[in-house]
Amino acid sequence: MPSNHFAPVAAAYAQFRPRYPAPLYEWLAGIAPGTGRAWDCACGSGQASVDLATRFARVDATDASAEQLAQAPADPRVHYGVASAESSGFDGATFDLVTVAQALHWFDCPRFYAEAKRVLKPDGVLAAWSYGICSIEPCDGNDALQDFYTNVVGPYWPAERHHVDEAYRGLVFPEPRLPAPPFALQAAWTLGELAGYVRSWSATARYTAVNGEDPVPGLESTLLRVWGDPAVRHTVRWPLTVLATILNPTRQPRIVADRAGG
Repeated sequence: MPSNHFAPVAAAYAQFRPRYPAPLYEWLAGIAPGTGRAWDCACGSGQASVDLATRFARVDATDASAEQLAQAPADPRVHYGVASAESSGFDGATFDLVTVAQALHWFDCPRFYAEAKRVLKPDGVLAAWSYGICSIEPCDGNDALQDFYTNVVGPYWPAERHHVDEAYRGLVFPEPRLPAPPFALQAAWTLGELAGYVRSWSATARYTAVNGEDPVPGLESTLLRVWGDPAVRHTVRWPLTVLATILNPTRQPRIVADRAGG
């Protein structure tokens, strides 16, 4: 696992990161061989964990960051623990589903895939998803947001971030992949909530640490000119990439793909 990029922004991450759409969890429950147990790997502050628990009887949610886990909401169906993606400590053939939300690009992927294969049951599903830079509607602030992302804090992104920008196209993932339906990731936010989200970026935290100042007020000032009343909620949308595959298959991929809605 890489350095803990998100410990300095754990509270902002928990408060301002978007929640994933309910149809995503419905789809995952439908393609998994059962809904008994899921492992939410690199769960952060539990954005996906608690929603997975609405579809699975038990969710084991792990992260390498104790700071992130300390911000996760309590849920009797979710069992949190500190562990690396590549060495979970779980027994073999335990899970119907392994998920990775907005974190696969940080992993030693070959080692993680071997670990996922080990802990998944026959026909168990591995799913990973990621979202890139958001857009604001209706608002003419997208150029300013993109400039901030690329030019202001851009030099402070860890190298692995390019996989997110490329929608995971260059990231090796086990084959065959299951065709995923499109999912809409969006939220209705005030300007302050958008600013909180931007402060949860690891690059923003690194910029602040290096330069001794928070760059977000400058972005807020620029966006305010086109936002209008900062308390007004605009629609914020993210492009969501979902990858899924069956590890330890006992069925032909064509049959599995049909089940996935492909």
